[in-house]
Order: sequence, then C-alpha cells, then structure tokens
Amino acid sequence: MVALTPISRKPVSFYVPVVAAAGAIAGLFVGTANGSGFMGVIVGAIIAGALAFLLTQIVKNEKLGRWATTVIVAIVGYFAAGIPGLIIGAAFGWFFSWFSFWLYEGRYRARVAPYLTPGQVLWHFAFRVICGAIFIFLITPILVVMPLSFNAENFFTFTPEMLSFDPAGYSLKHYRDFFNSSDWQGAVLNSIKIAPAATFLSVSFGTLAAIGLSQQHVPFRRAIMAILISPMIVPLIISAAGMYFFYSRVGLQGTYLGVVLAHAALGIPFVIITVTATLVGFDRSLTRAAANMGANPVTTFFRVQMPLILPGVISGGLFAFITSFDEVVVVLFVGSAGQKTLPWQMFTGLREQISPTILAVATILVAISICLLTVVELLRRRSERLRGMSPA
Repeated sequence: MVALTPISRKPVSFYVPVVAAAGAIAGLFVGTANGSGFMGVIVGAIIAGALAFLLTQIVKNEKLGRWATTVIVAIVGYFAAGIPGLIIGAAFGWFFSWFSFWLYEGRYRARVAPYLTPGQVLWHFAFRVICGAIFIFLITPILVVMPLSFNAENFFTFTPEMLSFDPAGYSLKHYRDFFNSSDWQGAVLNSIKIAPAATFLSVSFGTLAAIGLSQQHVPFRRAIMAILISPMIVPLIISAAGMYFFYSRVGLQGTYLGVVLAHAALGIPFVIITVTATLVGFDRSLTRAAANMGANPVTTFFRVQMPLILPGVISGGLFAFITSFDEVVVVLFVGSAGQKTLPWQMFTGLREQISPTILAVATILVAISICLLTVVELLRRRSERLRGMSPA
C-alpha cells in the first residue's frame, strides 16, 4: 500500500476550531453521563482544541504524540471511571490525536478530487458524519440490549459489577430461563410453525406476481403493483384491524391458517420487490429460445428463469421470514392463545411481568436477523455478478 503524502500544512485557525468542535460533541456525551452536558461541551472543546495545538505546534512528532495522548487519556479515564473509562479514554485519545494531525497536514484532501472547493470538501465529509451519526443512533439501542442480557441480576440497567467488568456481574441465567421455560419454548414452537408456512406462501405468490407484472402486455400493471405492495405502506394497525373483521366473518379468526395467511400477505410485497429488481436484468430471449426448443412454460420457468432469479427469490423469502417471525401486531388481532408467537410472548412479558429474559430473547433474535441479512447481502452480490453489474 502506498503511503499518502501530506498535501499542505493548515493554519491553526482552521484545524484547532474543528478539533474543538469534535471535542465539544464528545464532551456532550461524557458530561451528560455525569449530570452536566453543558459543562461537558465547554470542557471537551477546550481540552480538544488545546490538545490539537500542543500536538501539532509543540510535539510535532505524530507517532510519539498519538501514543502519548492515548496512554495519558486512558490513565485519566481509568482513575475517573475504572476499566470502562480506560477503554473510552484510550479510544478518545487515539481518535483526537489522529484527527489533529489529519487536519493539520491536510491529509483529508488526499481522498477527494483536487478540483473540489472548500465548501464541497466540507459537505463531502459532513455527509459521511451525518450518515455515521444516524447509524449510531439506530444501532445504539441494540448495542445496549445485548450486554444487558448477560446481567447476573434481574435488572434492566447496568449494575456496578457490570460497569467494572467484574465477572460476578455477568451470567447466562436469563438464557437458561429462556430454554427451560415452557411458555417461551411454546412461543418459539408456534413461531417456527407459522413463519416457514407464511414464507412459502409469500415466495410462491410473490414470485408468480412479480413475473406476471414484469410482462409489458399486462394491463393496469402499476395499479396492481400498488395494491400488492400496499401492506408495506398502510399502517400495520389498520391492516390488522381489517384482517380481524374479515377473518371473524369467514371463520379464520383465531386459527393457525388465519395467522399464516395474514403473515403471508405481509411478506408478499418483499418478495415482489426483490424478484422484480432481479428481473430487471433478465434476458427474455432465453425464455423465447426455450419455447422454440419445445419447452412448456413450467419447464421454462424451472429450468431457465428460476436459476437466474433465485437470488432475488431467496432474498425476498428471507425478508418475508423475518417479517413473519418478528411480527406482533397482526397476530394479536387475528391469533388466539394457541398461536402465541415469540414476539407476542415478549410483548406479554413487558406488559404483565417484566423479566430480563426478554433481553436474552431479543439478543437471540438480533443474532438471527444479522445472519439472515448477511445471507441477503451475499445473494445480492451474487445476483449482480450473474447479471454482469459487478466484477466477479
């Protein structure tokens, strides 16, 4: 890898205020955690700005400055908040020392086009910071729940033992409670019975609908597409209420078949969208060639079309499965006590008997979702390679 050379030294009036602003943001979080967000902003800005000036104008040796800053701030954090403070302090020290030299030496310019104006460069990095902040905002609740599931106490908060990384503060008791509870295992069994059946129906109907709507000669294609994907747009509570009144009249209310059909209706839009996206790059001359060779439509579908659109079909099926497995509103309306799914059991636990076992279940569901989404991403890349949209 070729090392990037500094472009130009930047004036103190440029990089010190920028580092100070970043320090103010970090100080806001630290100060809020200690009961004074305003004071954290002021102190964070002063320390970060002074650190940037000291490193670049006095120390000037980047390697020495970064190591020294990381160690010193980590030691201060340890004496202030123990091991968590040490970890956070080391991260802050490393980042702000690197950030100071990155701005001072103008290395941020090496990754952007040389003709961009200062305002365009600012927006280039501001856009990435905004996206990162949104990502952190969305992912933080998940990151909080996962360690709490290992709490040795029956609390929904971090205990002093957990914050000090004392092994006595961590336990697998909530996971044992989940696997040993008949209520939880019954809910898991119901979810396993419902989700695959709903996924099968979603994939079957959604794939056929996507193939049909991809034909140019189909009348009112846009209107039909809008109706089929409407469960993604209409608020879920409205769909659930409508299903309740309809199922109560046709005798499906509180039945296994009713819940499966309801979840299939929610999963079909995901299958239609993913399969339709896959069909965009499909070469229709292949189906005509198969027909000229004497293949009937069913043979053409399974021997020609399906192998090429399979990544989209599987991706839609995974989304439909996740939707069914995590859905709680519709099953509350159309299901009965005999169809109590895992999300329903979690909802009941939060409403009637608060138990940290819910955190363990949530962690397991997050792990399953991550695995499934990883498979979706791998299939998406494979589909792009098959269609020639990305290099092999």
